[in-house]
Amino acid sequence: MVIPMIKSMTGFGRSEVVENDRKITVEMKSVNHRYLDVNIKMPKKLNFFEAAIRNELKNYIQRGKVDIFITYEDYTESNLCVKYNKELAAEYMKYLERMAEDFALDNDVRVSALSRFPEVLSMEEQTVDEEELWLMLRKAVSQAAEGFVETRIREGENLRADLTGKLDGMLAHVEYITGCSPKIVAQYRQKLEDRVKELLGDAQVDESRLLMEVTIFADKVCVDEELVRLRSHIETTKESLIQGGSIGRKLDFIAQEMNREANTILSKTTDLEISNRAIELKTEIEKVREQIQNIE
Repeated sequence: MVIPMIKSMTGFGRSEVVENDRKITVEMKSVNHRYLDVNIKMPKKLNFFEAAIRNELKNYIQRGKVDIFITYEDYTESNLCVKYNKELAAEYMKYLERMAEDFALDNDVRVSALSRFPEVLSMEEQTVDEEELWLMLRKAVSQAAEGFVETRIREGENLRADLTGKLDGMLAHVEYITGCSPKIVAQYRQKLEDRVKELLGDAQVDESRLLMEVTIFADKVCVDEELVRLRSHIETTKESLIQGGSIGRKLDFIAQEMNREANTILSKTTDLEISNRAIELKTEIEKVREQIQNIE
């Protein structure tokens, strides 16, 4: 059976594509972020393709702060050509001839001198076929993104295993508190009864009054509802980890709810052992929440 994947928001990918004496290199890295935030650094020549690159990345990434670095190198001998600006050369000659007439000078301008005048001869980069360049760029981006996703999946599996272990530990704390809760009420009743007998001596204890006091105490310290919800949140988180997909935001919300239930348990309890367990539970929930921040 294939287990659905979960992905970390930390990843790295690199690709290098060489075709027709041209080379494109793409590097990607990411860290945690609530949404998808893509920052692309690339040569101006490729700026035209930015929107297409972003659309391509949506097939691979849902969340995270992603930095992408793209370099482009062209080794073709015909990449540059010489451009002769005949109109500008004619303008220079016209004004040089006028200067010769104005000042009674010989017009001794030679071709070699005229060619060195600004912009008469210039180097120009030849136009590259945009469709051909995009196919090459898309290939490089896709290959880098595939490697990037693979690293996220590997880290995601490590997160799944770590979180599952922590959730099992939290469940053990919940079960312990669940088992201890009835004993707290029984112990309180016994202490209260012993104290009343000590004060009254041989007088008859008012059973109904004792029962009322115990009931009031039980209501104050009862954490059954919190334990039921907490257990449900833990099981839901484990199920979500098994189902996989983009579950980071959902699990972050559940972790907040778990922390709320643990706080309530801690505020209600009067027993030292349960208090210690509730503190350990809160600590584990915080660890789980920190790990969940890494899930896409």
